[in-house]
This record gives sequence, structure tokens and C-alpha cells, in this order.
Amino acid sequence: MSSKRTVVKLERKAMTKREMCDRTRKFNTDVINFCSDFPRNAAGFEVAKQLIRSAGSVGANYRALLRSKSRPDFINKLAIVLEESDESHYWLEIIRDTKMKTTDDTNRLINEANELTAIFAAMLKTTKQRK
Repeated sequence: MSSKRTVVKLERKAMTKREMCDRTRKFNTDVINFCSDFPRNAAGFEVAKQLIRSAGSVGANYRALLRSKSRPDFINKLAIVLEESDESHYWLEIIRDTKMKTTDDTNRLINEANELTAIFAAMLKTTKQRK
């Protein structure tokens, strides 16, 4: 079984909280639009449902972490955002690998999910290292 690994090259430009909220919301709306013409079968419905839920959770939980009550609460919510962005990445790879949908949007969304996952992983690592 071969493993495909995508390398993310991130520009070191700090995003504001508002810009990240907008970016995660756009990711969710792009995923919803992407799933609108999925195959009308059990696999299509299930994969679309899982992807829409995880992509929506990225934005919703990012907004929630901005209202964290404490540092441990922030870390916990950030870990959830990381998990959901990684899950979105997983479902998008399943879509690509099964050829459920083969469009440029598939690769664009995979790249975006990968970048979001890398950003949130870096944020979590940095936050945990700070005292």
C-alpha cells in the first residue's frame, strides 16, 4: 500500500483572527458547493455528509476557540479544530482516490484542508510550548 504525502509550503504571513474566520467559513461554503452534485448513492451521501460536517466544524470550532475562557480551554478547542481539519482532508482524499469526483476543485480543497491542518498544528504546538 503506497502512502501519498503532500508537502505544504506556507507563506509566513500572519493572519488576523478575522481573516482566519473568513478563511474557515469560505472552506465550509466551498465544501458545501463542492458536495452539491455528488453521486446519488449510499457512498455519495455518506461521504458528502461526513465532509460537510467536518468542514463546518472547522469554522464553528475556530470561532468558539476565540471565545475561550482559559488557556486549557483554548488548547482543547484548538485541538478539536485541528482534528476536524485533518478529518476534512481525509474525506477529500477519499473522494480523489475513489474518483467520486474528479475536478480541479478536489485538488484545491485538498490543498486548503492540508494548509489549514498545518496552520492549526503549528498553532497548537506553539501554544503548548508557551508557558
